[in-house]
Amino acid sequence: MEREQHKALIEAILFLKEEPVRAAQLAAVLEIPIGEVRSLLSELQQEFVSQQRGLRIFEIAGGYQMGTAAELAPYIEKAFGEKESGSLSPAALETLAIIAYKQPLTRVEIEAVRGVRCEHILDNLLKRKLICISGRKEGPGRPLIYKTTPDFLKFFGLKSLDELPPLEQ
Repeated sequence: MEREQHKALIEAILFLKEEPVRAAQLAAVLEIPIGEVRSLLSELQQEFVSQQRGLRIFEIAGGYQMGTAAELAPYIEKAFGEKESGSLSPAALETLAIIAYKQPLTRVEIEAVRGVRCEHILDNLLKRKLICISGRKEGPGRPLIYKTTPDFLKFFGLKSLDELPPLEQ
């Protein structure tokens, strides 16, 4: 298979896949080294931008995913007749930030940082799959432990938690 065919196949896989695809998965399908896959992905990303195409390839949540160009968002919202209900309340963002920076931690530990109860916010974040239960803490009551999910990384457009901005002390 030649280089252009490899790029076409990568583009098709990313277009059809709803979840990020790891470079290693693409390398296995194409039967080429992972370094070559990364090179092809980089070329595709540059081509999409230089040709002002409506789609982009994003490196996100440990893999690659196709999505729309950010500058087209107002037009896409207009085409579908409503804004995407993707926004989070300030309280939800605050709770999510605490979990992202201090994970894994329990509801009581989150509430100690926030200073207010947060059961409903945690339920909402769980439903949206931005956080998950990663186990139970040893000790009285064995409270649930929360951490962020790959959907959290996708929601904020992060490759990994290492891309979170540094905390101000």
